[in-house]
Amino acid sequence: MQTNEAKKSNESNFLMKIVKNQCFIPLAALLLLALFNLIADPSFFKITLGYNSAGNPVLSGFLVTILDSGSELAILAIGMTLVTAATGGQDISVGAAIAISGSVLLRVLCGSNSRPETLQAPIIVAFLVSCVVAMLFGAFNGVLVAYFKIQPMIATLILYTAGRSIAAWINNNELPVISDTTFTYFGEFIPGIPIPTPFFIAVACMILIGIVLKVTNLRLFTQAVGINESSSRLNGLNPAFIKVLSFVILGLCVAVVGLIKVSRISTINYSVIAKDIEMDAILAVALGGNALSGGKFNMAASIIGAYVIQFLTTTLYKFQVQSDALPAYKAMVVIMLVVVSAPVVREKFSSLTKKLKVKEVA
Repeated sequence: MQTNEAKKSNESNFLMKIVKNQCFIPLAALLLLALFNLIADPSFFKITLGYNSAGNPVLSGFLVTILDSGSELAILAIGMTLVTAATGGQDISVGAAIAISGSVLLRVLCGSNSRPETLQAPIIVAFLVSCVVAMLFGAFNGVLVAYFKIQPMIATLILYTAGRSIAAWINNNELPVISDTTFTYFGEFIPGIPIPTPFFIAVACMILIGIVLKVTNLRLFTQAVGINESSSRLNGLNPAFIKVLSFVILGLCVAVVGLIKVSRISTINYSVIAKDIEMDAILAVALGGNALSGGKFNMAASIIGAYVIQFLTTTLYKFQVQSDALPAYKAMVVIMLVVVSAPVVREKFSSLTKKLKVKEVA
């Protein structure tokens, strides 16, 4: 009898550990969306192997689209998670910053001619220049927040407002076009590999940030500053530097997404590129169960949250939801998911289950 009770107790504890895990909510949301699509239309999961215009094998299907487009969001979620954890605020300028980064990239590749027959600089050089520019703009936002004590959303509103105009000014309001097909590899497919390249770029970013968080004190310092800035300063940390660093890392993530975005179409549309992507990035962080007020964070949960947001977006498009109504549908679903994943709700659920366990024992 005691053995059965012990087994039940172990099973209950195991389930509690799963539920308490921060990745549980985004994974559960992912499962619910998958079940919905499986019931509504099983063809949603169909993946076909075809050939693109160049005759190279490529995979296509809604799941491939989620991996492809969701990878951009996952990369942004990495930087947004660090900014949120360190500052207790969010950067709403990442869409405009992507436009600037992409514009700089194209400017270096095209030179003075907006439609060159050959690249005017190696792609890696153009990318590094765009990284530097994006990181400088990230540092600009970080300085406003860390040293001038401006609330993050207000500080980044400056770049949010002016960013796309700056991007257009960089290329003299022209729309540069890259004719070199190798440039498209970063946003589409590498010949012979049927999986979209952005997914591999996202995996590389995940591995890199995983190594950084593992071998450095970035996680500890970021969380310490986010939890209690005054206490972290007394313990020898420089909160201002940590905050600026988080914005600089987000700037680097922005540059990577900028490369992917302009590579997809070999040009740029300043007013449309990465439109409203900052909102999805913030939602990904929230859906991952990370407190938007700063402090502790779970990077894996944010990344999963990014793919959940893209899964939701693709599902809505699949069922032909009108584009102007899409944000409203997405908002309703995301609000429910975010509320369920909120720390307060999780704590109350945990206390409720503990009370039920006590009653069972009694």
